[in-house]
Amino acid sequence: MDRLEQSLQEHFGWSSFRAGQRPVVEAVLAGRDALAVLPTGGGKSLCYQLPALVRGGLVVVISPLVALMEDQVLQLQRRGIAAACLHAGLAPDRRRKALSALRDESLRLLYLAPERLQGEATRQMLENHSSEGRLVALAVDEAHCISAWGHDFRPDYRRLGQIRSLCPGVPMLALSATAAPRVRADIIRLLDLRSPSVQVSSARRSNLRYAMRRRPRDPMPMVLEALKASRGATLIYARTRRSVERWAERLQEQEIPATPYHAGLDPEARQLALTQFLDQERPVLVATVAFGMGVDRGDVGLVLHLDLPSTPEGYLQESGRAGRDGLPADCLVLFSPGDRTSLGWAMQAGARGEISADERSRLDLAQQQLRRMEAVAEGEMCREQALLLTVGELVQPCGRCDRCTATPDRRDWSTQAQTLLEHLAEKDGTDLRRLGERLALVEPGRNERWTWLARRLVQEELIRESDDGVQRLYLRDSGRRFLDDPWPLDYAA
Repeated sequence: MDRLEQSLQEHFGWSSFRAGQRPVVEAVLAGRDALAVLPTGGGKSLCYQLPALVRGGLVVVISPLVALMEDQVLQLQRRGIAAACLHAGLAPDRRRKALSALRDESLRLLYLAPERLQGEATRQMLENHSSEGRLVALAVDEAHCISAWGHDFRPDYRRLGQIRSLCPGVPMLALSATAAPRVRADIIRLLDLRSPSVQVSSARRSNLRYAMRRRPRDPMPMVLEALKASRGATLIYARTRRSVERWAERLQEQEIPATPYHAGLDPEARQLALTQFLDQERPVLVATVAFGMGVDRGDVGLVLHLDLPSTPEGYLQESGRAGRDGLPADCLVLFSPGDRTSLGWAMQAGARGEISADERSRLDLAQQQLRRMEAVAEGEMCREQALLLTVGELVQPCGRCDRCTATPDRRDWSTQAQTLLEHLAEKDGTDLRRLGERLALVEPGRNERWTWLARRLVQEELIRESDDGVQRLYLRDSGRRFLDDPWPLDYAA
């Protein structure tokens, strides 16, 4: 057993490294920049935690979420490792302890939000530690946030490249669970990584079973069925704080001890919810998607989304909280065709007043990503295969998901497609809702079915959809060719 394996065993109780970890650790210890794209549950955090312990110095970790910081600090402290975080919601006594440990050089890991790097005190601390040789590395967690092509773009991450000038000789490590080639290129460029060691592991998780089902008017029976079949902990994602509170209350009424978690809770309530999720035998936690990044509980047997996720890459990370112990786990999405419209309008509503060309481009991209997620949910391809294609990974069908194990009732939709395309040819640029209403006059009561078919034809690239959130539809040349010479369109509705 060499020095690294001894440290791994001593501090974390592991007998060997997981795939992809060791090359990253060795690069950092050799003073090289590195980019690590390891799947959720692949042990990304160890890639910067171990170098701090081997060198006996400080690693500063840039993290986008308080939940991530708090969870990792709690886990490290339980292992007897000196770690702390600094954020706006920190209690005064914890802040004093963190700053004291930083001054006496006993701290090994310090977690910071990206905006804190703009403060003069933080920048001076980095310069001092760097010049005195006490700074082992700078780690940027969730590094995809720096790229407009990433699924969780954060403007504050754009300025992180500036810290290179403060700590020119300190290796920088960028980490993410998912990053398509374009996102990886952005990370390297915007963080000014210098000839980095790049480690990219497959995002495939062979123990996860993906399923996506249409959400009925009241999805409670489906939720209870999924909870009954699950093992260990359950993480339920809802889109809004209000929905989180409502679902926690509804589950409590069913005598299920569900705990809500969202950014609107006070720090003590959030900490209590996190502690309960980590410590209880079979906890059920209802949270917004901000929760879960970096949470280290291995036996999550069910990750349930109550709404359509906004991006495939984000869903890979969120669902990746399941089955980190390697045992079978379920990932279920309950979605409605209306989710796509409400999410799209919410994105547009977030950009108030005049917006820059860069912001418009980012919003258009968000609409495209949302459309890709809807294609995964509505499409007939293997769920895992469709999800991994979005991050540039081609795999064979998994054989485990609901698509692979189902025997769908398929039918030819070419006649209905002709009707829809003919209506669109008469009035190009009609928005999806109005087109559905017009076609419902042809076949009363089938508005939802027509909008579903329109979305399928967008996926078939017979129709083009605008990226402005209005969902205007335009006939493509391929759609006109279909009208001239139709071919079978076999779908399972």
